Amino acid sequence: MTDPDIGPGGPGASGSPVRIDGPWTHRDVAANGARFHIAEMGDGPLVMLLHGFPQFWWTWRHQLTALADAGFRAVAMDLRGVGGSDRTPRGYDPANLALDITGVVRSLGEPDAALVGHDLGGYLAWTAAVMRPKLVRRLAVSSMPHPRRWRSAMLSDVAQSRAGSHVWGFQRPWIPERQLVADDGALVGRLIEEWSGPQPVDREAVEVYRRAMCIPSTAHCSIEPYRWMVRSLARPDGFQFNRRMKRPVRVPTLHLHGSLDPVMRTRSAAGSGEYVEAPYRWRLFDGLGHFPHEEDPVAFSGELVNWLRDPEPDR
Repeated sequence: MTDPDIGPGGPGASGSPVRIDGPWTHRDVAANGARFHIAEMGDGPLVMLLHGFPQFWWTWRHQLTALADAGFRAVAMDLRGVGGSDRTPRGYDPANLALDITGVVRSLGEPDAALVGHDLGGYLAWTAAVMRPKLVRRLAVSSMPHPRRWRSAMLSDVAQSRAGSHVWGFQRPWIPERQLVADDGALVGRLIEEWSGPQPVDREAVEVYRRAMCIPSTAHCSIEPYRWMVRSLARPDGFQFNRRMKRPVRVPTLHLHGSLDPVMRTRSAAGSGEYVEAPYRWRLFDGLGHFPHEEDPVAFSGELVNWLRDPEPDR
């Protein structure tokens, strides 16, 4: 198991590629048989922020401050195998990764949380809301359809299958890992640039993501969830998961999407409301790509905070 705190500048907060200094605090929490790094800020109802690929908790830096200022306890966690969290040899199926998330909620001493997930983090947020509904107060998902909708789109929509070609490419052994870390993570930078809209993710942040991907074992652990998602399509565990996800989401849900997202097409994400038996709000950000929370953090944070504060989110 690697120590993600040993970075280019040495151990500790200032030298770590993932424990980046700021108004938040860093710590580790134990949950579901592993150790997870979190960055937290503020007091109030818990809002758990879940990153996607190829990023880690840092993707939520703007929302951490916005949520804390709005009166929430904002916590951005690193998923299993990424950032400052443990890199375990197994446990990268969505059911177990969702239990990581709800386990962290429990370890923080909170009765429940509003889950906010982007990309893979959104896939896991959908999953957690179905598997542990009592621990999820509200659900906000960005750039990711419901898992059953994702499965259907990838298998039956040629355009979506082509847009998600990186997922198919991840099924090769070892080659994707080598590609992700080659030239100091240059591919990470190219993917973020290609997947962004006209307002790209800032260059300094991209450099941070490149460094974080080069921490030993991170590339492999980042890819493993996608390998499960494809390889399980014809396996009993995949059929079981797909059936399990038929259960409706019964908490208020906010679904956010960039109109120019080249990875997850709008038509693939739209329609996920059929799996929600609760107030469901769809918000399309014009002119934004796959990372709306970073491309226009003010608009994204404003939408999120207003929805979290709204006592009647069905309006």
